[in-house]
Amino acid sequence: MSKNQRSPVELRSMFGANLRQLAQQYPSISELSRRLGINRTQLNRYLTGESFPRPDILDRICSFFDVDARILLDPVDQLATKGQILQGPELADFLGAGITRLTDDFFPSGLYRFVRRSFVRQDRYVQGLVYVFRRDSVTYVRGYEARAAMLYQGLPVDARSREFRGLVTSQDDGVAFLIARRGSVTATFNYLTKVPTMEGHFWSGYLARTTHESDHGDRVARMLYEYLGQDTAAVLRAARTAGFLAEQALTQFERRLLNPGRQFR
Repeated sequence: MSKNQRSPVELRSMFGANLRQLAQQYPSISELSRRLGINRTQLNRYLTGESFPRPDILDRICSFFDVDARILLDPVDQLATKGQILQGPELADFLGAGITRLTDDFFPSGLYRFVRRSFVRQDRYVQGLVYVFRRDSVTYVRGYEARAAMLYQGLPVDARSREFRGLVTSQDDGVAFLIARRGSVTATFNYLTKVPTMEGHFWSGYLARTTHESDHGDRVARMLYEYLGQDTAAVLRAARTAGFLAEQALTQFERRLLNPGRQFR
């Protein structure tokens, strides 16, 4: 029998098992009964799977324990991670740990300016802005492909088509991003480490594309991130100059970190 065809007995049994597990955090059934505003005898019947609550009582129980109606279908210890991937039960101890470890002190939220060599024009660099933000203890990155680069490839230049988003995770001595455009079947991997400098808040590393090897273009390029913070003038300046840059437009500091003319290894 599938989950969508469970019998009333199975639903009561699952609900009772979940309710018993949730109840363990309270010193007694009497205490829990008082807090829920449910008669103790009736609560015991729910706990043993003999009875099932009315919709309004079920809503009260779910609200009290901060769970949802999946309490009828799945073990309660799976509800918090159901539908998650990197932080789900399969990968949480492997890839998920770096996600929760990444703090705002180490890699702050806000706007960053990035510079890297262009993949579509080998004689040019690309400059743009990305926004790093956090939601539910997870760090994300959002930005837009340069309009000039999209035009050069004959691709749509509307904001929806140019937008990319990604997930950020901590590494031993830096951060890593996995980024893709909406609906894309390719992605990029970014790796950055903090640059010890008095010239600003910089991160350097590389970007790798998930494409096959070609004689006509690189798959990996050095990349530089600069945290702009609350510097409105710097943000506006970066926004105005977003797009292709000639190598001569790079500062001496940027040239040192991006190593023009030196093959990436």
